[in-house]
Parts: sequence; C-alpha cells; structure tokens
Amino acid sequence: LQFTEEKLGQAEKTELDAHFENLLARADCTKNWTEKILRQTEVLLQPNPSARVEEFLYEKLDRKVPSRVTNGELLAQYMTEAANDFGPGTPYGKTLIKVGETQRLLGAAEREFIRSASISFLTPLRNFLEGDWKTISKERRILQNRRLDLDACKARLKKAKAAEAKAAVTP
Repeated sequence: LQFTEEKLGQAEKTELDAHFENLLARADCTKNWTEKILRQTEVLLQPNPSARVEEFLYEKLDRKVPSRVTNGELLAQYMTEAANDFGPGTPYGKTLIKVGETQRLLGAAEREFIRSASISFLTPLRNFLEGDWKTISKERRILQNRRLDLDACKARLKKAKAAEAKAAVTP
C-alpha cells in the first residue's frame, strides 16, 4: 500500500542519504559494465555462438568442457597432411611443414590464452555477478522493505496525531 501510494504521489517517501544513493548508483553502473565486459570477452574468446551455448550448458551441468581444436591447430593439421601428400622433400612440402608447425604453436598459444583468460579474468567477473551482486540486490530489497515499513508507520502516526488533535478540538 505504501509503495503504491508513493508511486501515485499520495504518500511521503523517506529519502536515503545522498552518499548512499551515490553508492547504489555506482553499484548499478559496476554491475552493468561488468555484464557487458563479461559478454564481450566471452565473444572475443569464443566467436562461435553455438560453441558458447555448448560451453555454458557444460558449465551449468558441472561437466568438463571437451577440449576443442583451435583454428590455428586445424590449419596446422591440414598443412602437415598436405606436406605429406606433396612430399616432405619438395620445397612446397618443406614450407608447408614449417608453416604448419608454426601454426600449431600459435594454436597452442591461443588455447592457453583462452584458458588463462577464462580463469584469471572471467571467473572473478562471474563471481562478482553471481555472488556479490546477488548479496547487494538482496540487501537493497531488505532496505527498501524496511523503508516502506518506516514510511507506513510514519503515515499511521501522522493520521493518529491528526485524529487526536481533531478529537481534542471537538468537545
């Protein structure tokens, strides 16, 4: 009732401290930017949307995500196979083997980068959103409910004082 009356402009609302309001605004801003950064980093690390969905499902089911061959590793495999077809002794075959080995190393480095970025960067962001932010939201709801209770009590007290003053004036 208090919430509805406040929204309709029929009841007074106790304002929170300006510093506290600033903290709430900063918390909201932090949450929004953290979500955006998390999503975009996931897109950067895994551009394939269906692979991201698959990884998300594995994570929610508490299963180990199967290791995926990176594009660099796949290209290295193709180059090595092509070199074997052309003959490792031919100039083209030798070049394909060298470039293929380099691509394999690049693919392995990419895999390690994705793994370390996920552990060192994404995990803390997720921990904030799934842990700290949920706590902040819960405490904010509790504070809002307490403020509504306080304002409702103030309104009842005001009505009681008005009725008491009216009864004292009217003999």
